[in-house]
Amino acid sequence: MSWDIFVMDIPLSATSADTVPSDWVPGPIPMREEILRAIIEVDPTADLSDPSWVRVNGAGFSVEVNIGKECPLTNFTCHVRGGDYSIGFIADLLARLKLRAFDPGSATGIFDPATASESLARWREYRAQMLKLPGAGE
Repeated sequence: MSWDIFVMDIPLSATSADTVPSDWVPGPIPMREEILRAIIEVDPTADLSDPSWVRVNGAGFSVEVNIGKECPLTNFTCHVRGGDYSIGFIADLLARLKLRAFDPGSATGIFDPATASESLARWREYRAQMLKLPGAGE
């Protein structure tokens, strides 16, 4: 189970997921090599042995960055487990790539480093509830 952040070329004019134009189609994002380079710039210890599933292990968190094989790329996903330091990793990665991301747990639906800790806390609460269900697991 992970807190999932969906990276795309979200219009700059969108202040929330609700304000993304209904006819919007995600455009191309940087190529895989550029994304991998940005990940290494943010965390030089990232495991790039599988460029489709990059693993980043930070202080109290891990992020698996799932990058598809299509060309051109239109999105990738960060699967986050663990603590608040993951927010800094994602924010830095997005800034380097000049991209934005959807955060379904946020009030706006768009990832915002200033409020992401609230979204992550909501995900942790949800996860705790799910893990208490009979037969639930990770």
